Amino acid sequence: MVFRPFIKIEGLTSREFRQTKIPINNHTAVIFTARTAVDHYFRLCKELRFNVPDTMKYFCVSETIAHYLQKYIIYRKRKIFYSETGHAEALLPLLAKHNKETYLYPISDVHDQKLHIPEDGSIKFTKAIMYRTVSNVIRNDEEFDYDMIILFTPSGVKSLIQSFPNFKQGNIAIGVMGGKTIEELKAHGLRLDFTTTPKAPSIAAAIDQYIKEHLDDPDEPRIVQERFPENKPEPKPEPKPVVEKKAQVKVEAKAEKKAEAKAPAKKAVAKKAPAKKAAPAKKATAKKAEPAKKSPAKKTTAKKTVKKAE
Repeated sequence: MVFRPFIKIEGLTSREFRQTKIPINNHTAVIFTARTAVDHYFRLCKELRFNVPDTMKYFCVSETIAHYLQKYIIYRKRKIFYSETGHAEALLPLLAKHNKETYLYPISDVHDQKLHIPEDGSIKFTKAIMYRTVSNVIRNDEEFDYDMIILFTPSGVKSLIQSFPNFKQGNIAIGVMGGKTIEELKAHGLRLDFTTTPKAPSIAAAIDQYIKEHLDDPDEPRIVQERFPENKPEPKPEPKPVVEKKAQVKVEAKAEKKAEAKAPAKKAVAKKAPAKKAAPAKKATAKKAEPAKKSPAKKTTAKKTVKKAE
């Protein structure tokens, strides 16, 4: 699978942002709906030499974006609020609760209305375009041999048509995410092959479902197994050399252990040879035999006493 983006993000320069005449220092809170907005907000603050005060409050659509702020600020020392459900609608009650704040809302030039803030004056906010989405034009000499195209935004559809004005879909499968992207795709006369559904809520699940349903159908777009390694069977012959090497190592290790075990046994036999010399034992027997020779001396004494009696 090859990832080839059709769009890219470019941040506004400090000069371009000054032309909007939006004073950043007049706001006491910031609303973030994407991590890209966080990056470009702090980038512009640095380029404009604006030191973000410690009293600044941050309102994020999700907890993920709130934790991403740790890249630029100390999380514990700031007042950070986020939607517990991860939806933009759950952030509105928090904004209404802090209605005394003046909010800055960094957005792109092309953006979806994730957060519908009422414009009746109950919440004071200012939309500030800090980055834009531009087409990532593909070179004319670059081969376009893809089997599937995934589009996430209307800008991606426009970039595809801009890069290939005479684009013909043919057997190329196109997957789309988002209602506005589907409308833009149909406006250019292209076919929608699959999109997210309740059974496949993510684009990855939608791709997997589409491959399983149309992989073996010759009338459907051609899907090469090499581009999708999860559908390609794992080669079995390759692991064999690794197993043989391990077996050889084990056999050699066992042979070395046997050789080491036999060597000490021979030395032990050689050491037993000096034990055959029992010289001290013979001397002990000789000494015990000497008192037996003195028995005649007693007899002589006995005879002498007999003669005296006579």
